[in-house]
Amino acid sequence: MVFGLFRRRSTEAEHEVYCEIVAQARQPEFYTDFLVPDTIDGRFDLIVLHAVLYFRRMRGEGAKVSQFAQAVFDLFFQDMDASLREMGVSDTRVPKKVKVMGEAFYGRADAYIPAIDAADAEALAAAVGRNLFPDNPEPMAQMRLARYMLDAADKLSGQATADLMQGKLIWPDPGAYKDLPV
Repeated sequence: MVFGLFRRRSTEAEHEVYCEIVAQARQPEFYTDFLVPDTIDGRFDLIVLHAVLYFRRMRGEGAKVSQFAQAVFDLFFQDMDASLREMGVSDTRVPKKVKVMGEAFYGRADAYIPAIDAADAEALAAAVGRNLFPDNPEPMAQMRLARYMLDAADKLSGQATADLMQGKLIWPDPGAYKDLPV
């Protein structure tokens, strides 16, 4: 791939932020207590969910932060591209699949962000249900995940932008939501 030679290399900080997003999305409680399917789609959706929370927090912070967030976003999709190739998806199909993933990301962001901005747990739970539990709704798990997301948005908003750009992300403990009444 000749054009790959000219692609901008990600910085250590961008990589650290992306790794923190992925690490949080892989917490076992999401697959046990929140009942998210431990599948490729379920894992992708949890990464998207956490990425949306991060990018929402970083919006409106100026050009430098916007460029940084864009670089993290680009790294996310470079990783998705590489993962598809590792799974054996043909070179001709990878761009189409990445495009579908990009559309899924933006669709989820368009559903999650307004509900988070309005602190509307019910709307957020419904959006989560459509994306994570399309065939088998899990109302209690959806509401717990919505509450987790609202808490995560609050927690991220209280963190300094400089820390968030260094990968010092502090997320809520997903285990704390196990017995949360709905």
